[in-house]
Amino acid sequence: MSNMADANSGTTGVRVGYGLDERALDSWMRATVADYAGPLRIEQFKGGQSNPTYKVVTPGHVYVLRKQPPGILLKGAHAMDREARVLAGLAAAGFPVAQVRGVCLDPAVLGTIFYVMDMIEGRIFWDATIPDVECEERAALFDAMNATIAQLHQVDYQAVGLGDYGRPGNYFERQIARWSKQYLADDEAGRDPHMDRLVEWLPAHIPPADETSLVHGDFRIDNMIFHPVEPRVMAVLDWELSTLGHPGADFAYHGMMYRMPPHIVAGLGGADIAALGLPDEQAYLHTYCQRRGLAAMPGYDFYVAFNFFRLAAIFHGIKGRVLRGTAASAEAKARVVVLPELMELAWRQAERC
Repeated sequence: MSNMADANSGTTGVRVGYGLDERALDSWMRATVADYAGPLRIEQFKGGQSNPTYKVVTPGHVYVLRKQPPGILLKGAHAMDREARVLAGLAAAGFPVAQVRGVCLDPAVLGTIFYVMDMIEGRIFWDATIPDVECEERAALFDAMNATIAQLHQVDYQAVGLGDYGRPGNYFERQIARWSKQYLADDEAGRDPHMDRLVEWLPAHIPPADETSLVHGDFRIDNMIFHPVEPRVMAVLDWELSTLGHPGADFAYHGMMYRMPPHIVAGLGGADIAALGLPDEQAYLHTYCQRRGLAAMPGYDFYVAFNFFRLAAIFHGIKGRVLRGTAASAEAKARVVVLPELMELAWRQAERC
């Protein structure tokens, strides 16, 4: 098992400072969740550092509980009610997500707001090369991911009550301005010539085609649960970055895996795609376009460049927090080490346009 998988897979005892009042949860579940019957046992998932995530085991059912972390929260951050809302809308559209069983907006119950959903049993792959399966299944798993993101971008978000889930239109203008402002404002993290070029280049080269769909914001292979034996996506996880946005940007973030060195973020950069039995990047893009009824995606290289810039801006922010002593984890420090390479790589994507 990889270090990433070992660090994030499975459950552990509830960490210090993250305990739940089992009696209060049992009482809430009895009043809220249909067919619930205790007693319950609580474990904490190793992952879910941003929003603590728990496994709630009962004699007849297993649930997942996600809640806001303890302490003072930034406005709009850790919006569990928003996450539950998009899950409910997507389930109504027949999209593969876990069924939400109840939402608690009263922080008096467990200290912060939370929601409970069904637990989906299946496989999570932490390595995009999926080393432990045969070539034929590997290709089928990639096709399942491709079909799933195409399905997401065709959900009628108005029809499922998500018309106000974000601001439609001008997605790139708003996103580029947001991340540029964050990058330029962090004096302690410093400046980089490649990022400085991108701050100027990106807003001047936004492709003219604009469209809006639901977007996941972090659509990666390790944010999906696959069927235990079939190459089928059972549920897409981690919707905290979802909004209304540009589907091309969302797909390009996913497709970025083809150009991403695995030591920066788990990706396929440098891998022998043919030997792995995987479609190459252009074939994968073509399949997505076919599924959406698109002749092509002329802005794709720009969309990838934008996503590399966005990721570099996020890592730049982590560098600032490390220098200020507010992010001390080994993972945060590893992000700082690869930041210069990532910023140069982001500019190289722009040069491909």
